[in-house]
Amino acid sequence: MAAQRIQDTTVIRPSPRPAATRSLVCLGFCGGGTGAYRPWAAHLDDRTELTLICYPGREGRFAEAPARSWEELADDATAAVLSAAGRPYVLFGHSMGGWMAFEVATRIERSGGPVPEALVVSSCNAPDRGLTERDRFPSFGDTDEALLSWMRTIGLLPDHVRSDPDLMDMAYELMRADIRVRDSYTAPGARTRIPVRVLYGRDDEVIEPGVAGQWAGVCDGPCRVDALPGGHFYTPDVWRALPAHIDVL
Repeated sequence: MAAQRIQDTTVIRPSPRPAATRSLVCLGFCGGGTGAYRPWAAHLDDRTELTLICYPGREGRFAEAPARSWEELADDATAAVLSAAGRPYVLFGHSMGGWMAFEVATRIERSGGPVPEALVVSSCNAPDRGLTERDRFPSFGDTDEALLSWMRTIGLLPDHVRSDPDLMDMAYELMRADIRVRDSYTAPGARTRIPVRVLYGRDDEVIEPGVAGQWAGVCDGPCRVDALPGGHFYTPDVWRALPAHIDVL
């Protein structure tokens, strides 16, 4: 029963491809669900199945309480990724999800589990430097209006949510719960031999100038760093077709 629950509500395959030989497994960013990644299925070839991990407290898991700490969310995400690792896979995470993808990958690597063929981290600084003020974007202390502006910018608020005060309250609560989780992150001192691909926006003020050297410092295997047009979520065109920039697929 537990395995079935994971498949139905945590591991989401928006465009199932049973004959695929590999998966692109995606972990969400702060306040986000799987919706921002779903259009990517159209940009993957028939050999690759898009696989999305839904965190507790949203979408099909809305009845579950959001994670209360980084450790709790990492436990949940690791179990989900392992349940989805029935074929070779690339693990992807954006922003907070990039740190979570690194955390999950290194946990699996240490345990001797099925590691990803590559780890792709997007719009995040290297994890070993710890959480800095630059990374607190958005911030727990932001007003509802500031969070609303940020959620609008990244497309987190469909029309039916914006028009319903109760749903908006839930959106604010979920965003702050995720920020609390992110802010509980501490640098783990982990390293990885998994090939790492780092993507970031040239105009992203979150990313530090030394990002390439910082990420290379936690990698004992190949590490490639590429800048793309735009800010934290790139340009709309780049984000829409981001898998085209992940040439490890």
